[in-house]
Amino acid sequence: MLNLSLLSVFVPTFLLVSLTPGMCMTLAMVLGMTQGVRRTLWMMIGELAGVGLVAAAAGAGVATLMLQQPALFAVFKWLGGAYLIYLGVMMWRSRGRMAVPETLDTQAAAGRRELAVQGFVTAVANPKGWAFFVALLPPFLDASRPLAGQLALLIALILSIEFLALVTYATGGQTLRHLLGKSRNVRLLNRIAGTLMLGVGIWLALG
Repeated sequence: MLNLSLLSVFVPTFLLVSLTPGMCMTLAMVLGMTQGVRRTLWMMIGELAGVGLVAAAAGAGVATLMLQQPALFAVFKWLGGAYLIYLGVMMWRSRGRMAVPETLDTQAAAGRRELAVQGFVTAVANPKGWAFFVALLPPFLDASRPLAGQLALLIALILSIEFLALVTYATGGQTLRHLLGKSRNVRLLNRIAGTLMLGVGIWLALG
């Protein structure tokens, strides 16, 4: 178990970090806007798997080695970023499966696997995420106690907080969809979503 005093600092710290707008939160908002919260859960599954992997690697010391090999991120970053940029362009033009259909009652058919892969790649391919966990986790680990149990508890807390933040952003996106949908301004909705997706793709590729 972790020291309660450490937990009292860790939880609000990571909550603040998770609620700060970033690539994954922006992606959740975009998909909440175009796919709805329920379908965005598939992206969240992928994103949480990626976050859990990065956090575990950071706690085990593997992340430090990974950060010393930036070439390992290059393929993920550029391919992932290029794909998100492509989706952003298609959304902006109100085309493709990710765009909001002209009739809001017709759900855009984005695949579950496609959504999960988007979340996973966005989480794993971000070097800043690796660096963040390398800096954040070690201070909360007690060397005098078993590492595995402490790391498992911290990762469980991280994933719980991250999930709540993702749902919050996705719900905000869905609310915006409903507000714009009432005015039938679907093209504007797609352009907002597309612009945000373009930003996420560029951020991922150049981050």
